[in-house]
Amino acid sequence: MTSKKLVIIPTYNEKENIERMIRKVFSLNEPFELLIIEDNSPDGTANIVKSLQKEYSDNLHIIERQGKLGLGTAYITGFKWALQNKYEYICEMDADFSHNPDDLIRLTKACENGADVAIGSRYISGVNVVNWPMGRVLMSYYASAYVRFITRMKIKDTTAGFKCYKRKVLEAIDLDKIKLKGYAFQIEMKFTSWKLGFNIVEVPIIFTDRQEGASKMSGGIFNEAVWGVIKMKFRSFFKKYKPAN
Repeated sequence: MTSKKLVIIPTYNEKENIERMIRKVFSLNEPFELLIIEDNSPDGTANIVKSLQKEYSDNLHIIERQGKLGLGTAYITGFKWALQNKYEYICEMDADFSHNPDDLIRLTKACENGADVAIGSRYISGVNVVNWPMGRVLMSYYASAYVRFITRMKIKDTTAGFKCYKRKVLEAIDLDKIKLKGYAFQIEMKFTSWKLGFNIVEVPIIFTDRQEGASKMSGGIFNEAVWGVIKMKFRSFFKKYKPAN
């Protein structure tokens, strides 16, 4: 039986992590399918995924793109695929084990129990981050505070990238009009869900910095988040949001 739960993982140069991550997700006590959005990694990540498709033929899917096109466009590609293929719960997470795959069960349970969007939150119960230097912890924490100040959302972890959506949320969002493409994409998706009136719940997680592979964080990503949030808020004054039923 096909699972109604899909996990979308964008990859770029994740050969150290991707096989271990795939096997971990498929070892969980609840059935998930996996969709890898692969941005033409020069390290051979795609080949590892395709070799594992022989073992997990029905549940492991891959979309290969022509280059590094951005986190936001990767997830939008995955969301559209998920909607076309009738999944009820669509999760997003990183490939590097900074998000614990065991928490996928808790996120989907939150949606089964009434949440429309469940966020794996680093800050809902203190600061739950492991192996980050203090400067990065403070930058992340105050970035979330900045987003809350600009948007007025009551979400503690506004930049979180570990989430589960009910299908109806992604159906209600015009995905082609999501403007932000880097990590600020995560903020815009939460903001749009919130403006549409969906029930957003934060589930406490422990975030652990990657052990293998290189971080994708950059100054450009940070600048997009700072200025993109202001532009997003400004655009919202002129946009009509049809509330969720």
